[in-house]
Amino acid sequence: MQFDLSEDRRMLADMLRRLLAQDAGLERRNAAAYVAPYHAPGDWQTLAELGVLGAFLPVAQGGFGGTAGDIAVVFEEVGRGLCPEPLLGALLSLPLLARFGQDDLVRQIIAGEARSALAFAEPGLTCDLSVTETRAEVAGDQWRLTGRKCAIYGAPGVRLLLVTARTAKGLGLFLIKDPKMIEAGMVDGAGIADLILQATPAVCLCDDAGPTVEGALDLGRIALCAEAVGAMDRLVEMTVDYMKQRRQFGKPVAAFQALRHRASDMVMELEQARSIVIRAVASHGTAEQARCVAMAKNLIGRIAPKISEDAIQLHGGIGLTWEYPGAHYAKRLVMIDHQLGDRYDQALRLIAMRRAGELTEADEALVEREVVDA
Repeated sequence: MQFDLSEDRRMLADMLRRLLAQDAGLERRNAAAYVAPYHAPGDWQTLAELGVLGAFLPVAQGGFGGTAGDIAVVFEEVGRGLCPEPLLGALLSLPLLARFGQDDLVRQIIAGEARSALAFAEPGLTCDLSVTETRAEVAGDQWRLTGRKCAIYGAPGVRLLLVTARTAKGLGLFLIKDPKMIEAGMVDGAGIADLILQATPAVCLCDDAGPTVEGALDLGRIALCAEAVGAMDRLVEMTVDYMKQRRQFGKPVAAFQALRHRASDMVMELEQARSIVIRAVASHGTAEQARCVAMAKNLIGRIAPKISEDAIQLHGGIGLTWEYPGAHYAKRLVMIDHQLGDRYDQALRLIAMRRAGELTEADEALVEREVVDA
């Protein structure tokens, strides 16, 4: 298997890294992230002008990428730069809009003239789309939705909201323009929203879109895993650099063997995470996609919080402070585990696959371990 990036992807990664490094600055990032609309609209426009959003779609749909590899490249640099822009919301919704013929809206989003998000999660329910309780009913010639959606990533300020709801045929996908939502910020500063639907008018894009929506969520999980790899890579770099500079008992703390072993463990875990993300990317669009993505998200959910904790412990008290970037990387890594289904949700997906006879013997050990933890 070829692990090196293609020339196009290398150029995209380099461009994003330079852009995010140029815009770096913890105070500037926090000023944009922790107050509404929980990002910097000017930076969003810059990303659109550079064609970053186009990486989420194939050429036939107005983009220039659309593969899991292209998306992983973007999100790894987003994680490394701790970028607060709501790219996850765009990634989840943009391919769905393109898939169901909303070409004009797609062009507006790629140009940065509008933003979109996907509302699929509901209070008290897992990421299992089959248990969606939001209902869609036809009243005359108008579809109306009733229910509640929560954890809508990147939703604050969006004009276009895709909503999943139960129909007579299955899981439908609907479009609401200029939605009224309850907006808030997450612990890592990113924007999130809840939506209450009370016979709310909506446009039906498809009345049986379950598999398509599940595919979009898997692509989002791959993106989150890649983002975690980028953030962990940067956090490990910061930790090793700090250990070389921080002195204790007359010498750098990096000179102490026990601490060097801790740092080495972080590097090994990072490479394990990187490897499983590469496997998940390679599986996209194949029969192994669901299994590989669930395993990747599960492993990232175990490794990312551990690397965050190790980094904070190796930094000491400064690692917990608001002024130090490491604390914000740690917050983001912990939050990534909880988005689009945490490690336990992914274990439940693997359990369901085991019952259906879709797992190999090597996968069985992972499932057994996660069942004990859960």
